[in-house]
Amino acid sequence: MDSSATALIIISLLTCAAMTAAAIIKPRIRVGRFSLSTYWIITLAGALIILVSGLINPAYLIEGLTSDSAVNPVKILILFFAMSFLSLFLDEISFFRYLAELTVRKAGVSQIKLFIALFAVISILTVFTSNDIIILTFTPFICYFAKYTRINPVPYLLAEFAAANTWSMALIIGNPTNIYLASMYQVGFLEYASVMILPALVTAAAAFLIIFLLFRKTLGEPLKAPDMEEHRTRISDKPALVIGLIHLGVCTALLVISSFIGVDMWLISLAAALSLVIFILVLSCIRKKGPAALASAAKRVPWEFIPFILSMFTIVLALSGAGITESLAHLLSAGDPVFTYGIASFLSANLINNIPMSVLFAFILEGVSQAALMPALYASVLGSNLCAVFTPVGALAGLMWMGILKKTEVSFSYLSFVKYGVLIALPALAAGLFILWCIV
Repeated sequence: MDSSATALIIISLLTCAAMTAAAIIKPRIRVGRFSLSTYWIITLAGALIILVSGLINPAYLIEGLTSDSAVNPVKILILFFAMSFLSLFLDEISFFRYLAELTVRKAGVSQIKLFIALFAVISILTVFTSNDIIILTFTPFICYFAKYTRINPVPYLLAEFAAANTWSMALIIGNPTNIYLASMYQVGFLEYASVMILPALVTAAAAFLIIFLLFRKTLGEPLKAPDMEEHRTRISDKPALVIGLIHLGVCTALLVISSFIGVDMWLISLAAALSLVIFILVLSCIRKKGPAALASAAKRVPWEFIPFILSMFTIVLALSGAGITESLAHLLSAGDPVFTYGIASFLSANLINNIPMSVLFAFILEGVSQAALMPALYASVLGSNLCAVFTPVGALAGLMWMGILKKTEVSFSYLSFVKYGVLIALPALAAGLFILWCIV
């Protein structure tokens, strides 16, 4: 290995280590009036150091970013942002919170019914929207409700987090990592779903059963009947809700048949998002009111993912150009690809976060044999989702989740997360990989 490859590895490792440490210790910094996440600033710095040091040819990088190929991240980002925008718009008009409150009211005084109902609702919503958005919506509600009724919030919070990070693997749109890995290898919507729905079901069922058994005594206690009328969420803008639901539904339906109609998924999702904007703007003009929900949804889109993904792409493209990802592919070639890549992706994501891991593994998979490619790809997807249940570092949603708990004064330490993560994530991983191995 020459000196440039060694320098590249050192810079990449230091960047990932600094990013992970900053995400835990100092997730945000204030620059003037702006509050910025540190994770993308550090990865951007690492990418710039590699570029300035001449460890990647600028022409090679530009070609990777602009070429009409499987490794172009721009189309993948468009698909992710468009789907996030559709879900965030529904969240802005209180659709998800309304469903959460409806679920609680239907459960009555039974904690077991409430536990099952919340798990089911979160699972269904995650499949068709985005796990990050569901977590950010339901977590404050669960914390508030638990404090109001004086029940232990931990089983519900764990159930929410497990449901959102297991069912997120069922469809390609459930997690940015699914979108990135599957799109890189041009896996269609139906092709993806036909493989991943069953592993998602099994991992979710395993996680549900473990959490239920861990808290069966707590859940057996009666629930103080909540009087939620005072704080009841009402959807005042029903026309906007109908427009939003139609757009999400039609978009999902078109994504299902995208491979048959010959239209790229990123184009379908972009068209749906632009159509939603036009419809809501027309509605606002008719009402002579500003499109507040639309503006708020646009502000909440995680735009920081643009420098983050592009920076990680630059780092990994440099590693690929130096032959390092090919060496990693050779290292992972021993053993069955489902278990090798499933475990490796699961552990790697808990060291460097699941999005950088997905960018890295997308390039590593280029060195995998044709026979092992699809099993390794789907196993990497499974690991990139379930990793979030193991430690907070596994996914940005985990770090945001911990931040919400701190703000709402729910006592739940990093060590507690890992303790429950070992009990929940490891058996679920084993079950999911076994089912995936049987399928592929």
